[in-house]
Amino acid sequence: MVAKYAAEYEKLRQDHFARQSRKTYLRYEDAVSNGTDIDWAGYEIPEPKKLGITVFDDVNLEDLLGFMDWTPFFQAWELHGRYPKLLDDEVVGEEARKLLKDAQVLLNRIVKDKLLQAKGVVGLFPANRSGGDDIALFTDASRSEELATFHCLRQQHKKGAGAFNQSLADFIAPAQAGVDYIGTFALTTGIGLDALVAEFEADHDDYNSIMAKALADRLAEAFAEYLHHKVRTEIWGYALDEKLENDQLIREKYRGIRPAPGYPACPDHTEKGILFDLLEATSRTGITLTESFAMLPTAAVSGFYFAHPESRYFGLGKIGEDQVMAYAERKGMSKSAAERWLGPNLNYEPNRDKAAD
Repeated sequence: MVAKYAAEYEKLRQDHFARQSRKTYLRYEDAVSNGTDIDWAGYEIPEPKKLGITVFDDVNLEDLLGFMDWTPFFQAWELHGRYPKLLDDEVVGEEARKLLKDAQVLLNRIVKDKLLQAKGVVGLFPANRSGGDDIALFTDASRSEELATFHCLRQQHKKGAGAFNQSLADFIAPAQAGVDYIGTFALTTGIGLDALVAEFEADHDDYNSIMAKALADRLAEAFAEYLHHKVRTEIWGYALDEKLENDQLIREKYRGIRPAPGYPACPDHTEKGILFDLLEATSRTGITLTESFAMLPTAAVSGFYFAHPESRYFGLGKIGEDQVMAYAERKGMSKSAAERWLGPNLNYEPNRDKAAD
């Protein structure tokens, strides 16, 4: 029986890679040549109002409430639909209204009694695109001393006419265009969550235990929205006149993006290590990274800020062995290690013997 399932799995695996091989991919160097075409000569790069590190220590949770997106909260409870419309849904409306009422009772207690802490750190640094897909950060605008390098990945599947093979590095100016800037951040609203969950579990209250975790996650995302707003309108200050309602923030109607390591545009979680070292995030926020680069507390967000008006979110998709080899070399890691971290994004089957090293 085991042999039968193993054979079926092997056939499925081979079919998967056969389908991948039928797709058309560019050589990595050709994908780089087809990167996002930005007119840097015609763009005035906005200089941040405040360079370097800004620490947000114990932010008032009440300030985050106006930035909350409730739709993912209901999705976590398997109630699908957009808030607030789902409150009037014929099928799930009644259950959604009860859930929201219970959530608001606990949320009010969390805010009033300061049961959770919100800590964050933001860093804005001079930067330039380096080579094809790296972003070099510098200590100051003279760019005489390099501070850190972030390594980006580029879409490699063949695009239609006029479409680009995107990389996050495309949204940072090359050195010849002048000094550009990049933002970085790490934040959590999970400090105190373990104690709150333990309180509910001691009372065998699984419902509120789960509720507390879900609310901490929503507060973390609200904190991310709050900090990004602060960056755009104050710290970097490239959108001083921005006036957006919460629903517009949720729909990302603002200028710029905040992608995160481990998400579709930059799926390699190991870049979090560089980010955390740069920000000294653990000492400044209490967030730690596990061996797999997961963040603890789990109610945490970290990532980058890009300000260029043409910066967009995108999915990397599958990439070829030539890009993986170049990426591993740039990062100073073995090819097999890079393949482990990028496994879901490979358009080929790695050598499993070497990958097991």
